[in-house]
Amino acid sequence: MEIREVLVRPMVTEKATGDDIYGKNTYVFEVTLDSSKEDIKSAVESYYGVSVEKVRTMIVRGKSKRFGRTMGKRSNWKKAYVRLADGSAIDILGE
Repeated sequence: MEIREVLVRPMVTEKATGDDIYGKNTYVFEVTLDSSKEDIKSAVESYYGVSVEKVRTMIVRGKSKRFGRTMGKRSNWKKAYVRLADGSAIDILGE
């Protein structure tokens, strides 16, 4: 799979860049639903040029929302927590 078929975007939220996760050399990405852990690992390693130690994934279920008169549901999406090896870093925040 190509990189853009796996990685959708890095998650730059308060929780994803906080000291609990960011301090442990872990980065959060939104990925496609059909991507596997091996696909995510190879995509991050080839795009950012770092070595990945561990990948954890989770599927975030879409919420039920009201769209005008009717009830609808947002789409499910997949989140990946990528822990890098010691000495590796990604400059997502532009620091």
